[in-house]
Parts: sequence; C-alpha cells; structure tokens
Amino acid sequence: MGSFCGWSGVHTGTDTPQQTINLMLDQCRGNATTECTTDCGERGAVGVCHGLYRTSHYHGDGIRAVITGSPVWDDPAIAETAGQHGDAPALARAYRDHGKGLLSRLHGPFALALLDGDSALAAIDRIGIHSLSYALGDGVFVFSTSTGSVVRHPRVSREIDPQAIFNYIYFYDIPSPGTVYRNVEKLLPAQYIHYRNGALEKNFYWQLNYDESNRTSFQSRRRELHETLKQCVASSASDGPVATFLSGGTDSSTVTGFLAGLQDDPVDTYSIGFGADGFDEMQYARLAVKRFAASAHEYYLKPDDVLEAIPLIAGTYDEPFANESAVPTYFCARQAASDGIRVMLAGDGGDEIFGGNERYAKQLVFEHYGRVPRILRKGLVEPLAGGFPGGDAIMPVRKLRSYIRQASIPLPERMESYNFIYRQPLAEMFHPDFIATVDPDVPAAMLRDAYTRADTDHTVNRMLHLDMKFTLADNDLRKVSRMCEVAGVEVRYPLLDEALVDFSCRLPVHYKVRGRRLRWFFKEALKDFLPREIITKSKHGFGLPFGIWAMTHEPLRELVDETLQKFADRGYLQPSYIRNIRYQHASNHATYFGKMIWVMMMLELWLQEHADG
Repeated sequence: MGSFCGWSGVHTGTDTPQQTINLMLDQCRGNATTECTTDCGERGAVGVCHGLYRTSHYHGDGIRAVITGSPVWDDPAIAETAGQHGDAPALARAYRDHGKGLLSRLHGPFALALLDGDSALAAIDRIGIHSLSYALGDGVFVFSTSTGSVVRHPRVSREIDPQAIFNYIYFYDIPSPGTVYRNVEKLLPAQYIHYRNGALEKNFYWQLNYDESNRTSFQSRRRELHETLKQCVASSASDGPVATFLSGGTDSSTVTGFLAGLQDDPVDTYSIGFGADGFDEMQYARLAVKRFAASAHEYYLKPDDVLEAIPLIAGTYDEPFANESAVPTYFCARQAASDGIRVMLAGDGGDEIFGGNERYAKQLVFEHYGRVPRILRKGLVEPLAGGFPGGDAIMPVRKLRSYIRQASIPLPERMESYNFIYRQPLAEMFHPDFIATVDPDVPAAMLRDAYTRADTDHTVNRMLHLDMKFTLADNDLRKVSRMCEVAGVEVRYPLLDEALVDFSCRLPVHYKVRGRRLRWFFKEALKDFLPREIITKSKHGFGLPFGIWAMTHEPLRELVDETLQKFADRGYLQPSYIRNIRYQHASNHATYFGKMIWVMMMLELWLQEHADG
C-alpha cells in the first residue's frame, strides 16, 4: 500500500528529527528504489514513500497533510481541488472547511494524517483496506501505515506484548486495535483518532447501515446488482489495463466476467493450481476462462515455492501473520508482474457482504435451540440427553449432546468453537509463566465488540459485520495487499466498493442465507451469467497443502523441525503441546494439524527477523 509516517509534538533525543524520520521511513520503504520525501518542523514531521499507490503530501499555512490510496470526495469543490492540485491539498482544504467532519465527505480506500500545530488527525477508510498504527509517547503522537515504523521513533517502546502473542495464536494474526508491540495500536475500519492538548480522542465516523425492511422486488434487485457490479468493476479498471485473480470461485469469476464485458481485448486472468488431492480447483478457473473468453495464465505451486516464500512472508509483514494462502497469492501476483501487469482486481469480500460462509447457516441451526422455552430445555431436553445411560455410545444421543453443548455457547464466541485454543485446557497448551501475563478473555471481548456494534439485531447481519472486520480487514485484505505489493502489483477490490456494500446492506436477510443455501440472492441473480458448476461448487479458495507437503518434502520438513525446536524455547507454549501437535500431524490429520504448525513456525521466524536482538 502507500506508505507514510510521522509525529506531532516536540522531538527530543540524540537523533535529529531528520535522522528519526529517515529511520521510520526505512521501515515504510517497499524496496531500495522507492522514492521517499520528508518534511520536518519544530513540532512535527511527515515522511512519505511514493510506491505503487497514489500518495500525496502537502505543507502550507501551518498544515501538513498526507494521504494515500484512491480517495473520492462527495463535495464538488473539494473534488475539483483534488483533480487540479492533488489529494493532499484537497485534504488540507477539507480540513480548513470542515475540521474532522471532512471524514463524512471522504470515500474510497485511503489512509490519512494531518498535522495542525499541536494537534493531529489520522483515519483509515470505511472498509479497512488500508491500515494505520499509532502510539502516544511522552507527549508525542507517532503514526505510520507500518507498525514497525512507529516503534522506530525514540519515544515508542519496541517491547513485544504477550497479549498480542496470545491473540495471534487465537486469530492467526493480530487484529486491530492491538499490535505486536505494547502501547502501539491500529485503527479499526472507519475509525479516526484526533490528538490535541496531549490527549487522544478516538471514534468512528461511519458505520454500515443495515436496512432489513426494504421490500423491492427480486427482479428490480437483480437489475440493480448487475448495474452496480458493472459500475464497481469499471471504476476499478478506469485508469488502464488490469488483470484479475481467478480462483474459479463465485467472486473472482464474477469480477472476471464483468471486466470482460467492459473491454474488447480478452481479460488476463491469473490462477494457481496445486498438485495435491482436494486442493486443486483449476478446473473451475478454466470454466470461467472459457465462459468469458479470457486469456488464462496458470501456475502450479510446488513445495519448493513454499520454501522460498516462507522467509519472504516472515520478513515482509510488520507483525506476525499466519494466513498460509499468502503463498499462492504472492506467486499469482508475481507471475502477473513478470508479464508486465501493474494492477490486478481481486474478488475478496463477496462472502462477507452477501452471506457466503458455511458458518452463517450452521449458526442459525444452533440459534433455533435458544427459541425453545427455557422450561423445556432445562426441565426436559437437557436432563434426558445428559442422563441417558451410555449416551456417548449412541449416535443420536451423542449428536444431541453435542448440539446442546454448542448451542449453549452464545454468539459470537460459538463461531470460534473449532479454535485450537478451545480443544484443551489453557494450562495444557500454554506455559504457566506466559499465560499468567495475558487475559485469555480478550479475544472473545474483541469479537463481541464487532458483533454487537453492528447496527442490526439480526444474527446473520451481525455475523457479516463481524467478518467484515476480522476476516477481511484484519486478515484477507492484509494478505492480498501485502503480497501484491511485494510482487510489484497494485490490487483493487471492486466487490468492496461502497456502492456494492451499501446495496448488500439493503438486502433482506433471507436473501443472503436461506436455510442451508448461502448467498441465495447473489447466485440466483447471476445464475445465467456464471457457469452452473461455479454457482453450485463448495467454497474453497486459495488453500495451501502445507500440512501434506511438510510431511513429504524433506527440505520443508527440515525447516519445520528446526524452527519448532527453537520456538519451544520461547516459553509461549508447553513443549508437550508442541510435541503432540507434531505427533498428530504425522499420524492423523496432516492438513488440520498442519495449520497450527504453520502458525507456530511463522511466529518463530517473524520473531527471529524482527524482534531478536
């Protein structure tokens, strides 16, 4: 993404302000050739790296402004300023006219910071496509699009936060507002922070508006969906040739199809295949290629590719990150870059706005139990199920007990019942000295915050709101954006255009999840557009057969052995737990237990690269 950093406040320390901003920029810089500029003053500084993404800087009338991304103003006068002079001068004008109220007039993907004397304003876009970290250190407000850049400032500690390590093992990333460093935080989607008089004001300037009472007809909605998709894809491809990621799923195929309808030349598509049973979905990508007469580019991932990507991922992310599909994302983007592609469209977001994840339907099944009168649940059903002699050996009774047990867990915590952390007592998983330094309830509190903050009472929309934050903003968007940036490609997300997100919020809930049918409306509305096999296929995505290859590929197995031996000495997890995971991986379920091996391995390698010494 675009990169910038800086601070508001009087700089003190052995380094000069220029030396400090240069040090922070070193962490922002995408590569050695990225052009960077600095702007230092007595009470603040800004550093900007001009990489793949449009990044603009302005200094005038005592205001320093920096903004990156593709901001869109709904104020015609400010939009005119942006068109004539650039995004940062437009930001400064909007601030003079509206103060922090400027954020309600700003749309599209962006991260921004604005310094005005002793005050500062920072914010990110409504979806969380961009990110921004910050810290308040002894009267100085420090900010950057890179978490690692913030801790380069002399007033900010580089101490690793044990709670962040626990959260990472829980989520496989470190969700906002936390970061891996103590006392450094990240903004949530649609959140701003206003620094003035030495204090921080933090709040949301926007939230999703769910309108579940809309009664528009199916055909009218279908026409609106097609038109909105066309507009969103066209907007993403408006400034030059683009290519698409194509997994063969509903979303990437939809983006590819609408792009094909907008241009005369065949769409360049990039797909990843796997030589492992149950992982390769190239057949579906080829169906989309055939339907839309695209120009296909395929790459089959090999274990040696994973071996190459592992240190790249550990070194590139400024916080521990364990989404293993970063590997195929990187190789897909790298192949596109080698062909001269500079912009790619990704299909991320469709499941989270139209209801495409299996757990949405599953959780509704459990919600039915809560509607059974309490006197029947507690006085009849649960005593019968729990007291049935030898019930665990009888399939119907065992399934009923499991259903009652899961249904008794409230949402959203119930959605995490599969998590490794819930598979055994914490004392058997974590080292006692480590677990004594953290609050195990923090992840659940973070989930409840996103779930209950949704402007809706309906379970499905609350789950969608939760996944917009945790699945998209904290994980999938970080994965795709960072790997594309490393490969030298800008990525855009047409399905997360605000127009399409707003449209999805106006759909009735039963248009999203209808019984066991997921994304009912979206699939019905596009059933004559997409190949039938893609409409009906089960969700898969860019999964990685790491667990299998870590058993069969000797160099990969050696890396796992070496890394986990060192990780065991960190004192986070019990050595016996790590040994058990290794045993289960080798003897039972390579794919399932391979995920935790990947989580531990990537944490160890990140710590070696960024924290040790």
